[in-house]
Amino acid sequence: MISKMDATAPTVLWRLRNRRGAEARAVLIPGEPHTTLTILVDEVMDRAENFASLDVALFRAEDLRATLVADGWRDEPAHP
Repeated sequence: MISKMDATAPTVLWRLRNRRGAEARAVLIPGEPHTTLTILVDEVMDRAENFASLDVALFRAEDLRATLVADGWRDEPAHP
């Protein structure tokens, strides 16, 4: 997951890649009254979900990541 997050800026939580080379990433967008979690696949919005709390948004992001990993997606190496 993430080690440090700016609570006022969008943050990439994770990046995954599948066997065909597609990339998925989760981006957390803080805000009031909702925190938004977006999932992009190959730079196209797959979904955006609003949550009342940061903790619930992070839980949902990890749940989606686990689902993708179970379907064969793998962690993308960290970008410099």
